[in-house]
Amino acid sequence: MKRILTIGLALAVVCGGLCSCSTAKRKKGSKSGDAAGAGSGLESPAYTPGVDVTEASIRGTEFVSTPELAVVYFDYDSYALTDASLEALKKNAEYIKEHPELEVLVAGHCDQRGTIEYNLSLGQNRAKGVREYYIRLGVSGGSLATISYGEESPVCDESSEDCWSKNRRGETQVRRRAAKAGENR
Repeated sequence: MKRILTIGLALAVVCGGLCSCSTAKRKKGSKSGDAAGAGSGLESPAYTPGVDVTEASIRGTEFVSTPELAVVYFDYDSYALTDASLEALKKNAEYIKEHPELEVLVAGHCDQRGTIEYNLSLGQNRAKGVREYYIRLGVSGGSLATISYGEESPVCDESSEDCWSKNRRGETQVRRRAAKAGENR
């Protein structure tokens, strides 16, 4: 009996997960409340000829934080960029544009409240919102990648609002661009 109940519960979870994964088709250029930056006055970047908005496929563990790039913080259960975040990201974007030799990884983080799956999704939306804002500020999308750590990389482990607010963040990390074959550096 216990085995049947376990199998039934597992099937219900799988079916529920599959049903919740559907996507709505949107018209090109339409606005949606679930787009990265929603509620912040940001729209998805419009296509501009010559502007690369394709996400870089750069991954690895050699990305590092640097004091020149500010960490931005988010409100609870939100991926909207605050006014303070927008100002910090403007300075970050200038630094990134002054250093074209850098590849950039935007990491989204959450506090431990919420499910693992929800926090991974929220962290990804936070990272995408930062990335899209960088693109609007003139940073090449080809040098930007995103990743979500959800709740898996906290900077504070206490169960308090002060601690949770430190974990709801977007970090901009960098590494030197790998030299292409035949290129001298």
